[in-house]
Amino acid sequence: MITEQQLLDFMRETAYKPMTYQELEQHFEIKDAADFREFLKLLNALEEDGKILLTRTNRYGVPERMDLQRGRLQAHAKGFAFLIPEDREHPDVYIHANDLKSAMNGDTVLVRVTSKGPSGGRLEGEVVRIVKRAVLQVVGVFQSQEAYGFVLPDDKRINRDIFIPKASSNGAVNGQKVVVRIVSYPEGRAAAEGEVLEVLGHKDDPGVDILSVIRKHQLPEAFPDEVTEEAEKAPDAITEEEIVRQGRRDLRDKTIVTIDGEDAKDLDDAVNVERLPNGNYRLGVHIADVGYYVRESSKLDQEAYNRGCSVYLVDRVIPMLPHRLSNGICSLNPQVDRLTLSCEMEFNEHMKVVKHDVFTSVIKTKERMTYTNVRKILEEEDAELMERYKDLVEDFRTMKELALKLRANRMRRGAVDFDFDEAKVIVNDEGKAVDIVKRERTIAEQIIEEFMLAANETVAEHFHWLKVPFLYRIHEDPDPEKLQNFMAFAANFGHQIKGRGNSIHPRALQTLLEDIQGTKEQTVLSTMMLRSMKQAKYDAESTGHFGLAAEYYSHFTSPIRRYPDLVIHRVIREVLENGGALTAERQEYLTARMPDIAQQSSERERVAVDAERDTEQMKKAEYMLDKVGEEFEGIISSVTSFGMFIELDNTVEGLTRLSALTDDYYHFDEQHMALIGERTSKVFRIGDEVKVRVARVNMEDYTIDFELVDMKQRQRRERTGGSKPGVGFTRGGEGRGKGKLNEGRDRKGGKDKAGRERKGVRDAAGKPKEAGSGVGGGGISTAGRTGRSGGNGAGAGSASGFGFGSGKGGYNSPASGAGKRKKKTSASGIFIGGAATPGSDVSPSGDGAVRRKRKSKGSGGGGNSTAGFVRKKKK
Repeated sequence: MITEQQLLDFMRETAYKPMTYQELEQHFEIKDAADFREFLKLLNALEEDGKILLTRTNRYGVPERMDLQRGRLQAHAKGFAFLIPEDREHPDVYIHANDLKSAMNGDTVLVRVTSKGPSGGRLEGEVVRIVKRAVLQVVGVFQSQEAYGFVLPDDKRINRDIFIPKASSNGAVNGQKVVVRIVSYPEGRAAAEGEVLEVLGHKDDPGVDILSVIRKHQLPEAFPDEVTEEAEKAPDAITEEEIVRQGRRDLRDKTIVTIDGEDAKDLDDAVNVERLPNGNYRLGVHIADVGYYVRESSKLDQEAYNRGCSVYLVDRVIPMLPHRLSNGICSLNPQVDRLTLSCEMEFNEHMKVVKHDVFTSVIKTKERMTYTNVRKILEEEDAELMERYKDLVEDFRTMKELALKLRANRMRRGAVDFDFDEAKVIVNDEGKAVDIVKRERTIAEQIIEEFMLAANETVAEHFHWLKVPFLYRIHEDPDPEKLQNFMAFAANFGHQIKGRGNSIHPRALQTLLEDIQGTKEQTVLSTMMLRSMKQAKYDAESTGHFGLAAEYYSHFTSPIRRYPDLVIHRVIREVLENGGALTAERQEYLTARMPDIAQQSSERERVAVDAERDTEQMKKAEYMLDKVGEEFEGIISSVTSFGMFIELDNTVEGLTRLSALTDDYYHFDEQHMALIGERTSKVFRIGDEVKVRVARVNMEDYTIDFELVDMKQRQRRERTGGSKPGVGFTRGGEGRGKGKLNEGRDRKGGKDKAGRERKGVRDAAGKPKEAGSGVGGGGISTAGRTGRSGGNGAGAGSASGFGFGSGKGGYNSPASGAGKRKKKTSASGIFIGGAATPGSDVSPSGDGAVRRKRKSKGSGGGGNSTAGFVRKKKK
């Protein structure tokens, strides 16, 4: 029987020329009728999946041999898109709106490259075929007409309304948020058509905003009945017979504690530390053995695979596993027996692991500690707490000692440790944002952070050398072009980075972060550095983690909340139970499964991050809604050709548009990331402190506009020469923002300074996140205004552009490709020209670069010319 891989390998050979199915039948010497039928089914399946193509002469070949690229489409609100090729070595391909056919964001497509730039960069292409649709449902606001209706999608990357026939409106009325199933996709000038599946409520009703995000990202809420029934069968306690039968190491006499946020319910990691007679430290990290209860291929396992991870929204958590497990038998609650997987490590004085062991165990934690209490014991020496936990105080001091040494060693090694301010939005019972509080990164969070990092590295290296199928957390080296751009940018501030392109060691970047600590440019350089990096992801091969400067890294410590952790737990237990190896059959099966699990887990992580960012951005805008007219101190966090972004002390960020700078005409200096006054020579640079007034809050796009306090009106005078375009669109694909680079434990919650409960993702209050794990973390950027979520982020642009694409092929700003097009209007309604109006959405700055070479028709003799985005009216 011919396999898929055999067939594809044959068609990829250099000597292969497209063959008919009869010629392929002869080549593979298929004689049996049953085998022939299966062979035809295989050909049809591969063709349907876009892995092979059927030519007009009925011959089969692979897309790459026909100058086609297969990949995922990444659309932008302005109408254009990028192809992110499945071939990692192939650069991204820019696709004009007119060349998309009916493809939409996220679709798997085949693209033909139509033009190439110098040195292989800046490719342009057109969609030839849509292989798989990604957008099946759309969430948006219903607008009713007499005989029909339209839905305006919440996702701005879907830049045309969905037509709804009267009979398909499901009773929806004006202003209601609805979920729409797409019946037919847009073709040419024809809009997509859909039917209303669910009416969520009026867009202004309490709770509808978060519900819209859940539906938009198609996040699962309630567990299916069969999954719940399976979870209910889990025991409430562990028997001695069970422990003996499994041969687990008994650690119940050790002083083991959990340290978590105050409101955390799923306690999946516990630690203990001791000083050995030889002066070394022994660290024990004990993780709930979730895999023992969630068996492979069970209903619980299938549901966990589909979900990929828990999602932490502003006012709720959508868990990966039912609470019966996550808060029950799998939670390492105090003073009860729990089954665990343990990693014990012995560190010498140089913080090198000289001995380690990974084994199944049973523990009984002594206390359920909180970050707040551990911090008060170690930093404030709170008398009441020290008396209450007197048997543990010395252990906590030893933990602090070890954690600080581990961190120092990690920094010497070259790990890149970002330290951005992060905040938690506090909502009331109705889901309305009432406060924004900063999260602290205290010694308590650092202890758990360092211990989890150490365990993750040790486990990854141990099983790498055993050569068993495994899942690794990888972070690839930065894109050379982006890194070079960042180095040039840092040089503007007088900072030189040793190295060149991919030869830069992460230690050089960490040195820069240390050098700029407390300086005016700290925020901007940290942000720009993060944007120059790729996003971390899961992979079946261990290729290292650039940001951690780690050769081996995996996610081992959160099996309740992350599916990859659960998968490797099963592998670990299976290897341990079979004398350190797997059977040949299991080795083959797991080897084939791991790449699929890695891809699914990475994709679900991206969905979770996008949803978390959406809700945080939404609630921050809502919090500022009643602050219109109020004044705040802020700092310029980004400067662009269309204005500058101002960040307030509470981490809320808003745009001061170029049109709002009324005391002069300002020009954008891309090299120095500054706005420079034409007449006054006044300069606005990143890091400058400014006083702003909240001008408006747009709850449609969840954006905030600021205006500078005491801004004078510019003097009216004649201007000569061509106009300097100021571009002012809402920040659709800017892709900036911040996140933490390092890996650590997800945040389950805790309390803010005022003692308020919080339910955030436990990955910001001291838990470092990897590149891409926050907004603008590098790699694939997402359209839509990016926030500062505690998850994993997108954003791959240069400082000046609205970074887009995967970072391959030199696309710092897609507008540079778009500006070369001669087409005046795209099918999605992009039109060039028009007068500037405050708050208008306009085209990317690349158009301005083209217009500077000739007088702009729309600008007249002066002022700021713009390129406006216009939604086409439906007929």
